[in-house]
Amino acid sequence: MSSLFYMGWLMAYEEKRAWIMLVVSVAAYAVYAAVTLGRAGPVPLADVPYAATLLWTIGAAIAASIVLNIVVGAASSDRAKTDARDREISRLSDHIGQSFVVVGGVAALAMSLAELDHFWIANVIYLAFVLSAVLGSVAKIFAYRRGFQSW
Repeated sequence: MSSLFYMGWLMAYEEKRAWIMLVVSVAAYAVYAAVTLGRAGPVPLADVPYAATLLWTIGAAIAASIVLNIVVGAASSDRAKTDARDREISRLSDHIGQSFVVVGGVAALAMSLAELDHFWIANVIYLAFVLSAVLGSVAKIFAYRRGFQSW
C-alpha cells in the first residue's frame, strides 16, 4: 500500500487530475444507474423518475471533482510546472474524449427526430458525457504511462 501511495505522489499533476476525473465520473454514473434501475421494478424504465437523480449525481460529481482537485493541487508541488509535453497530452486526450460528445449529440438528435421519450435522450447525453470523460482520462493516463505519438 505504501508503494502505491508513494507512486501516486510521483505522478504528474495532470495525470493525478485525470485519475480524479476517471474515478469521479465512473462513480457518479454508477450511483445514477443503480438508483434509477433500482426504482424501475415493474414500471417501464422510461417512466421511472430520473431527472432529480441525474442532476444530483452530476452536481455531486462536479463538487467532488473540484474538492479533490483542490486537495491534490495543494499537496502537489509540480502543479505550475506544465511543459510542451503536458500541453500536447492534454490536447490529444481532449480531442479523443470529445469524440463521444459528438457521437452522443448525434445520437440525441436522431432520437429526438424519432420522437423517443425524454428519458432515453437525456440518458444518452449523460452517458456520452461520462464516456467522454472516461475516454479522455484513460487517453491522458495512457499517454503519461506509455508515451504517445505526436503528429
